[in-house]
Amino acid sequence: MSKTRVLTGITTTGTPHLGNYVGAIRPAVAASLGPDVDAFYFLADYHALIKCDDPARIERSRLEIAATWLAAGLDPERTTFYRQSDIPQIPELTWLLTCVTAKGLMNRAHAYKASVDANVAAGEDPDSGITMGLYSYPILMAADILIFNAHKVPVGRDQVQHIEMARDVAARFNHLFGGGREFFVLPEAQVEEQVATLPGLDGRKMSKSYDNTIPLFEGGAKLLKDSIARIVTDSRAPGEPKDPDSNALATLYQAFADAEDTVTYRAALSAGLSWGEAKARLFQTIDAQVAPLRERYEALIARPAEIEDILQAGAQKARAHAAPLLEELREAVGLRSFQRLACAVKRQDVDTGEAAKPPVFKQYREADGKFYFKLIDADGRLLLQSPGHASPRDAGQRVAALKADPNGALAEGEVPGENVSAAELAAALARFSEA
Repeated sequence: MSKTRVLTGITTTGTPHLGNYVGAIRPAVAASLGPDVDAFYFLADYHALIKCDDPARIERSRLEIAATWLAAGLDPERTTFYRQSDIPQIPELTWLLTCVTAKGLMNRAHAYKASVDANVAAGEDPDSGITMGLYSYPILMAADILIFNAHKVPVGRDQVQHIEMARDVAARFNHLFGGGREFFVLPEAQVEEQVATLPGLDGRKMSKSYDNTIPLFEGGAKLLKDSIARIVTDSRAPGEPKDPDSNALATLYQAFADAEDTVTYRAALSAGLSWGEAKARLFQTIDAQVAPLRERYEALIARPAEIEDILQAGAQKARAHAAPLLEELREAVGLRSFQRLACAVKRQDVDTGEAAKPPVFKQYREADGKFYFKLIDADGRLLLQSPGHASPRDAGQRVAALKADPNGALAEGEVPGENVSAAELAAALARFSEA
């Protein structure tokens, strides 16, 4: 069954809060359990450098957010879970995409325009304080998505523009360098309407930018309770009816309770429940869900080496997807190995005029009882090694398939020889096919 590749990340600039959990982490973990989902979840630590120049804060945030994902139930065996900065193909692809991205497209990015507008309103130079990181980060975001050819990217409505930009950039690259081939899947924004955007202490969207967050795990149950106590309400006394929609309490409650309990809570507010009691009930409801996760989180964050091992394993999985595509993109734009030119020279012996010998497939059986094949050039250099096949017929059919389609993708377990590029292998297969 074909799987839908879903990709999402969290910028590592702060401590996870309830809004991160409800709006991104919890639904992402639930989605990753679907049998038809191939989930890629990452720590967006390159993006963090755009917003934060405090190295200690970024270091701590990376650890806290990784531990939060795992404590919330993310299974690193079912997903590809990694740090953005552990995938060197992402910044390289960012540059390739930058070279085909129109400046006018970046001029229209919401974050850049908002910064310019704020500067103008303050009577400052329009580009005051605006770095190239802020200006071009939609291209980095496009590279995050396109290097893995994600089909769906869960985002809030404020991020939909960036997915549209990624589609534009991908389509332009395909047009300029594809030669009829689509290197990139055009990603789709997945706006989860049913996922709540939680209000913060002051009623605005919970955000580090507004300094109105309620921590998820930091400070334990005490800080959670104290933070809830600080939620802004009005001056209505106990016994006076309260409007459930006039403050953040009912919305926060709904995010952690079932529909029946939410109706009861709202009715109690309307009937005059005191703000103190309303906040106490809210704390009890949230803590009932968060406490078991907090316990796992504290155990994880006390063992950073284990988290590092998990992230390195995830990065290895991610690079296995990214590296072959990046190699093809380098070939497409002309960043090619001279080995291919050397192969072309070998095809014709300039002194004798004799054609160079084509590579050959050799099939054989190993002690494990399985049947293998390898592609070897005229000098005896290994170009391709197969995995084991159950029968000589299976191995022979695979050789025939490679001959029929020398530009096709390698099958699982087929490994190019040492220092053999994708272009060189394709050229060798084409020569074998011609021969």
